[in-house]
Amino acid sequence: MPRKITNLSKPSPQSNRDGLTKNNGLAQPKLAQYIGFFAVGYTLASAVFMMIQTQLTLNSQLVTVLSIIIGAYIAVSKFVKHQQRALDRSEINRIMLSGVAVIWLVTALYFVAIWFWLFDTVSREVLVDMAMQKPLPLLSALVMILVLTLVSARISLWVLNSLLDPKRKTR
Repeated sequence: MPRKITNLSKPSPQSNRDGLTKNNGLAQPKLAQYIGFFAVGYTLASAVFMMIQTQLTLNSQLVTVLSIIIGAYIAVSKFVKHQQRALDRSEINRIMLSGVAVIWLVTALYFVAIWFWLFDTVSREVLVDMAMQKPLPLLSALVMILVLTLVSARISLWVLNSLLDPKRKTR
């Protein structure tokens, strides 16, 4: 009687033309492009609001939240258009965390560029001394704006996901 050899290797996931990986019948889209849509939408909205602020005075927190809402709208609408379904909870969380990380990275690069190209050595010393004398207000403001971006991104992604859900529209 011949022996049957068992295959212990894992089955390789099959990819289709949409960039989806099929594992056990579930399709998981690649979210990198939607994170990019979120970041680009946020950046463009921020640039538009910066131009508006030359003529009108707007609250900076309001501008941040509106920019995040616009970025979330672009990401969710593109996802729904491409995938023909709404985001699930894990996808919302991944887009939220990655999108906020990307926009904070872009913001950090923006501030580094301003630091080196716009400020002279005297201005840099004054800012460093000011930050060293009272660091708590700066740190608390940084934490608050980080919390604001995370919360507003999560809420806007969730709300826009439910509003743009294709199954909801057909009911």
